Amino acid sequence: SITAIERRAKYLLVHTDAGSAVLHLGMSGSLRVLGENTVPGKHDHYDWQLDSGRVLRFTDPRRFGSLLWQPPGTTHELLARLGPEPLGDAFDGDMLWRLAQGRSAPVKTFIMDQAVVVGVGNIYAAEALFAAGIHPRRRAGAVSRMRYAMLADAIKRILRYAIDRGGTTLRDFISPDGVPGYFEQELFVYGRAGEPCRNCGTPIRSITLGQRSTFYCARCQH
Repeated sequence: SITAIERRAKYLLVHTDAGSAVLHLGMSGSLRVLGENTVPGKHDHYDWQLDSGRVLRFTDPRRFGSLLWQPPGTTHELLARLGPEPLGDAFDGDMLWRLAQGRSAPVKTFIMDQAVVVGVGNIYAAEALFAAGIHPRRRAGAVSRMRYAMLADAIKRILRYAIDRGGTTLRDFISPDGVPGYFEQELFVYGRAGEPCRNCGTPIRSITLGQRSTFYCARCQH
């Protein structure tokens, strides 16, 4: 039987007496509690049978998700490699600065590395770097300790605010109650290439870093 469900980074851990399922929802996956006679659809991949007779169903239309198994008393290797949660006490500017020493990777790539810190995706990395005034191409090892303190604070502040606003709705995302997120309406740089910077009016630029679209203001970020 299911004893608990918790989150670690982008993974959901479904704990049972026999071990834990390590679930990644991918781009459009979902978990839904459905009636016991609900016929599986084309994109439904796994059911947990609940004591009530209903099922907890994993649906993944785009097949970017995954379902792995973790025996009792063990930690899956994917989880063991993860950095701290961005809203936890272990994550701060000093931690980022220490890990960045000697690194030549762009700072945006660095903060999106799940071994450094989890949960800072493409949108929030761009927004946090803008808030901290750091150019996304700047070498991670060249960012000052003070700037990393500003960046860590920006990451925490932006993530908390985005959560309060229901997240960032792109394409087919909705929250469990069917309501879209509204943070997208307040983005400063992400997805705004060619539009004026909300701070200085300079057109927002777009480049590619680590095969991801990156947005920034050339005047506000150095």
